[in-house]
Amino acid sequence: MTTVLAVIPARGGSKGVPGKNLAAVGGVPLVARAVRACTGSPLVTDVVVSTDDAAIAEAARAAGAALGASGRLHWVERPADIAGDTATSESAVLHAMDAYEAEHGRTVDVVLLVQCTSPFLTADDIDRVASAVAKDGADTAVAVAPFHAFVWRREPAADTAARAGAADDGARGVNHDKSHRPRRQDRPEDFLETGAAYAMDARGLRVHGHRFFGRTALVETDPARVLEIDDPHDLARARALAPLLDAADVPTRADVDAVVLDFDGTQTDDRVLVDSDGRELVAVHRGDGLGIAALRRAGLKLLVLSTEQNPVVAARARKLNLPVLHGIDRKDAALERWCEENAVAPERVLYAGNDVNDLPCFGLVGWPVAVASAHDSVRAAARAVTTTPGGAGAIREIATWLLGPTLSTPTQ
Repeated sequence: MTTVLAVIPARGGSKGVPGKNLAAVGGVPLVARAVRACTGSPLVTDVVVSTDDAAIAEAARAAGAALGASGRLHWVERPADIAGDTATSESAVLHAMDAYEAEHGRTVDVVLLVQCTSPFLTADDIDRVASAVAKDGADTAVAVAPFHAFVWRREPAADTAARAGAADDGARGVNHDKSHRPRRQDRPEDFLETGAAYAMDARGLRVHGHRFFGRTALVETDPARVLEIDDPHDLARARALAPLLDAADVPTRADVDAVVLDFDGTQTDDRVLVDSDGRELVAVHRGDGLGIAALRRAGLKLLVLSTEQNPVVAARARKLNLPVLHGIDRKDAALERWCEENAVAPERVLYAGNDVNDLPCFGLVGWPVAVASAHDSVRAAARAVTTTPGGAGAIREIATWLLGPTLSTPTQ
């Protein structure tokens, strides 16, 4: 059997985006997205996350556990001397290969370098890059995208000065003659290296020490998915694109042990009616009550978690027979304590919210869910988004994800 090892380098330090590899896109940390893509490839036999950061290692482990892939997912501690800004990715790959072979007694035949910074890399992309080396005979392979832009470069000042008096603007075309602008169909086909995935013959990598040697295969990927996260603007773009590019992903009962619900804007439409005595009234949806009752019958742990200290929150929770924590300043800290007290793994929690004060909880749980009427930043950070607005049956919709349209627990 050919051993195809995918290595995901994920160091803790990052100057452009601090904590980058743990940043969530589509509600999933970047390192976990890379793990999901690698474990989804039929050709990849094992995955190693190489990191110097305990939180990254834990996020990778949680992603593997959630996917049922823990048997083929491993992590190695990346030594400090190859975890700095100047360390090469190849050094991390070679170290990970050595550690894997020493621990498992198997020789790696094909090794992949998979970058967390490409959030929209798919399992199919990885499978095709691996296949180019494992099956098609290439020595190395790289994910690329068709590229049709005209590339320019500023001339060094000395070169510009040497041509003083000439009709020149100090810039030159790199992949074109600026005096001639051919049509796209008349130009040579160019490809952009996406930075997402590389495959190498393992023995060749040991000999040459770099990722391109021998015959290199170009593996075309969808240009719409090409995005490398190097700065906060890239991260913002990725979060905005995730609802469009990620495949529909909603949890089932097998994915979730607990459901935690925000109140205002999630179980209501976020409007408040105030009478002349200052008493507040809100509107809720009876379908949500039906869904919550079904979730309780299915054995899920339930909690209402709200920033507001309001009698109406407590009254609604009593009506639904739900535990409630309200008047909470740090919802994420309260949720973390609740998980510990109830022996619930955070990655097995579905948290439904609608506004920016829910974002810290989104970063804690495995299934951050936004209602359809949520703030744009909350929708962008969610792993799943309901089609129903808050207060209009969004919780009922979540219950149907977990239990099916009849709201009954599926039988095996």
